Amino acid sequence: MLNKKKYDIIVIGAGHAGLEAAAAAARMGCGTLMVTLDLSKIAELSCNPAIGGIGKGQLVREVAALGGLMGELADEACIQFRLLNTNRGAAVRSTRMQVDMQQYRRAAQTRLSGISHLELLEDEVQDLIIDQGAVRGVRLKGHGPMTCSAVVLAPGTFFHGLIHIGKEHFSGGRWQDRNSELLPQQLMARGLKFGRFKTGTTPRLDRKSIDFSRLIEQPGDADFIPFSRQSSEDSRLSQVSCYIGKTNAVTHRIIRNNLKRSALYSGRITGTGVRYCPSVEDKVVKFPDRESHHVFLEPEGLNTEWWYPNGISNSLPREVQETMVRSIAGLEQAVIVQTGYGIEHDYIDPTQLEPSLQSKLIKGLFLAGQINGTTGYEEAAAQGLMAGINAVRSIHAEEAVILDRSQAYIGVLIDDLVTKGTMEPYRMFTSRVEYRLVIREDNTNERLTPLGHSLGLVNDQDYALFMDEEKIVQKEQLRLRRTRLYPGRVSDDILKKLGAGQLSEPLTLEELLRRPEIRYNELGWLDPASAKIPKNVRTRVEINVKYEGYIRRQNLEIERFKHLEKMLIPPEFEYQGLPGLSLEIVEKLTSLRPRNLGQAGRISGVTPAAITLLMLYIKKAGSKFSAKGTN
Repeated sequence: MLNKKKYDIIVIGAGHAGLEAAAAAARMGCGTLMVTLDLSKIAELSCNPAIGGIGKGQLVREVAALGGLMGELADEACIQFRLLNTNRGAAVRSTRMQVDMQQYRRAAQTRLSGISHLELLEDEVQDLIIDQGAVRGVRLKGHGPMTCSAVVLAPGTFFHGLIHIGKEHFSGGRWQDRNSELLPQQLMARGLKFGRFKTGTTPRLDRKSIDFSRLIEQPGDADFIPFSRQSSEDSRLSQVSCYIGKTNAVTHRIIRNNLKRSALYSGRITGTGVRYCPSVEDKVVKFPDRESHHVFLEPEGLNTEWWYPNGISNSLPREVQETMVRSIAGLEQAVIVQTGYGIEHDYIDPTQLEPSLQSKLIKGLFLAGQINGTTGYEEAAAQGLMAGINAVRSIHAEEAVILDRSQAYIGVLIDDLVTKGTMEPYRMFTSRVEYRLVIREDNTNERLTPLGHSLGLVNDQDYALFMDEEKIVQKEQLRLRRTRLYPGRVSDDILKKLGAGQLSEPLTLEELLRRPEIRYNELGWLDPASAKIPKNVRTRVEINVKYEGYIRRQNLEIERFKHLEKMLIPPEFEYQGLPGLSLEIVEKLTSLRPRNLGQAGRISGVTPAAITLLMLYIKKAGSKFSAKGTN
């Protein structure tokens, strides 16, 4: 029961962004209130039943390394584990977990209930209380005004959410959930600039109506590598297979013949959709030469009959969806238990935010998740965690925690949003990350766990385990460098089996491992001590050895990058009237107010020549500063 009217931080929304923000704020010692329209829907996986993926798995591991919850929850609910891109370089390998949706939600709610300083409330926030340009509280529909020092706004798709199924459309934040109308109107009136984006979901199918014998089975990996260090490799649930089907010429003809009945192509949907996760109508229209598209059949859990046909998101009428689905081999008798739909929602232009995710217009207001123009659970969780951390630091008058592009995928995500903005729903990919060889999945803890510990989100016991692992990695790399193999003392048969050939001179284990045909696990054939090293340590050591030269070169690039990041631009710096800067560049710099020359250089339209001039002007004005950070 609610027992007070004053909090340090109020979090609006209980999706993946709101969950991380509220948990972080409370665990950092702030009195926190999470307000949501429906407490039973906390951490709802409203679209696909999976966590991670290409570029997204890195985000989840980073959230876990910093002390966030998503990785731990995914580990607990995992019903299929897969490491993607294993046939490619270490820089782009990403984890994806199929999860039990009900178990994930239950685990999240259980986790929140055990956090001190956190209260949950089912109500609707109708407005913010703002005084002299700063947040002072919120006005609730049922409980009246609540005061606070900071607000984290994480409404997902609920701001003016509008659901489309063919020609039918109705208000809703997601299926069977009402949307939020009054709060976005109030924020617009206060000067925040909004736009409209569109996303969507597939119909759900009854498992009993699917003929799996006509589909291709896709089992998970035998090995299981948890997202979180707190999770046991033996703790996951029973593992299941997914299945792969394909659309065909008949499917595509059904879609083309009904395009005018699609909300997307009839003009009813005006918001911009997700380029990299298009609806099936978009696939058929934009790729007319493709004879088929994959459909991935994924279970929504161990104790539900609902299956998710990933790949056929649409906004067609229900009867067309049924005909379309049944044209696919294996789904001829499929029963739709929930209709697919498209949904439009409001988002704000994220260039209105500081890198801390605080609004430039309203002090103490932090925004996270789809409200900032992103799509995906993982992008939302990463923003929510950082917004919660920085909300706490703001009320203590401490410097914001800002991860840069060389430190984390989270840094790339947030920098892209606040510096460049987005004209379509933003999705994380490894291709967006310049220094991905240095910020890999396998070294996430090394990069971010010390920061999580310093913030109070990683406890002393977990930090001690992390430090023990770091010592093992360093000790093993040194051992490989010092251990030599000598000609005549090593079995030629083993060397031949390894593809290494006979030794003509002494060779260290490190030099042997550097060869592309040799894997760490095979060193045990020559060196029994190697077989005793923990699996996670082996992976890191092997990558560090094999990519040593490439990593060294990328670290030199990072040094050059950080040189510009350290050259801070004073907030009051005046761009008007500077010779050599075009009117367009002056307008963009004045509007976006970059923190440093590095960020200024990433603004669209700001040229390298302009950065050189700006550097000279800042030096001339005596405004060159060394960067100060918490990380």
